[in-house]
Amino acid sequence: MKSLFLILAAAFALSACGEKSQALGSGKQGTPPWDGTGVAAFTAPGWKPGDKASWEGELRARTQYGQNDYQRIGSK
Repeated sequence: MKSLFLILAAAFALSACGEKSQALGSGKQGTPPWDGTGVAAFTAPGWKPGDKASWEGELRARTQYGQNDYQRIGSK
């Protein structure tokens, strides 16, 4: 009984050393960002999905209006 407990404890301890695979899933890989997500809630008004010029225009407009996705909230 004691040896069974030791075997189970060793197996449990060694299972904690394993690492799960961190491979990328089967998401939308290889699609350009201007294709959009297909969800209307994430689409800015006036932007046409699939149109690269429209995408770049929206990014330019966001930059002009001061939106910075990398700025921390509250830092000035």
